[in-house]
Amino acid sequence: MPSAPESRLPVAVVVPALNAAAGLGEALAAVSASVRAMVVGDGGSTDATVAVAEAAGAQVVHSQRGRGPQLQAGAEAALRQEGCPWLLFLHADTRLQPGWQGAVRTHLALHGSETLAGYFRLRLDDCTPAARRLERFVAWRCRRMGLPYGDQGLLIHRSLYEAVGGFRPMPLMEDVDLVRRIGRARLRRLAADALTSAVRYRCDGYWRRPARNLSLLSLYFLGVAPERLVRWYG
Repeated sequence: MPSAPESRLPVAVVVPALNAAAGLGEALAAVSASVRAMVVGDGGSTDATVAVAEAAGAQVVHSQRGRGPQLQAGAEAALRQEGCPWLLFLHADTRLQPGWQGAVRTHLALHGSETLAGYFRLRLDDCTPAARRLERFVAWRCRRMGLPYGDQGLLIHRSLYEAVGGFRPMPLMEDVDLVRRIGRARLRRLAADALTSAVRYRCDGYWRRPARNLSLLSLYFLGVAPERLVRWYG
């Protein structure tokens, strides 16, 4: 039985989606009973994405295609929701795992939590050693560089989100752009897992895809525009 609205986390979940009907339902089902609002930013899906989102009880907002514009539009809608001072950004192929609610409540109870943003531990839905190696690398990247990506989720208070300028309408690197403005000192790892689809790694290879992503990240840091990088991302 769904929990009463007043007992739910004061959180609005925002999910960018594009032809994501296959996994979106599970992503929303993992959070729907525990949060006060869900918003899906659709970038022009031609499959059943919108229908799946609405069936799960999410508000659907339409925007220009691209995670940046979709996240920006979704956040604007979420900020209009009453009783949701916290935003939780998730990808459509990411499912929060058991215990995530407690991890979020612990973060919200921290002194000064409004000035801190949280992210989850990345887990891939693949049992291979290559997947575990990649998870360890991601943990190192977050710990040493302060660079969690969007597939790890991002929990942030609306005051901090607005203070740093929110998501920008970028076609790529929108997550890196935002967490760099938040800053490593204001990022905290939450004690729960975000289980994310490994299909791209299985298709492209556990060495080739991370190497390409690292190359794109390096080019971005060197000043190459995301509009150029997105053509190479695939």
